[in-house]
Amino acid sequence: MDINTFSAYGYFFFTVFLVVVLYAYIYHLYKSEKKGVRNYEKYADMALNDEITDNPVEEVSKEQTKKGDVNE
Repeated sequence: MDINTFSAYGYFFFTVFLVVVLYAYIYHLYKSEKKGVRNYEKYADMALNDEITDNPVEEVSKEQTKKGDVNE
């Protein structure tokens, strides 16, 4: 096996791996939208409502801020 064959196999398997990761991410987004965990339409509106006086997409409680769990 020469290096060209090895790199071709590596490229193919890496591409398949990235496709699997992409579809898993899309499934995760779809599932969390259906469960009601996140509403991604609100996040899409951030591009339109980006003034300093606009309401935030998600409210962060003081308890979450103290814990450092802001991104949950």
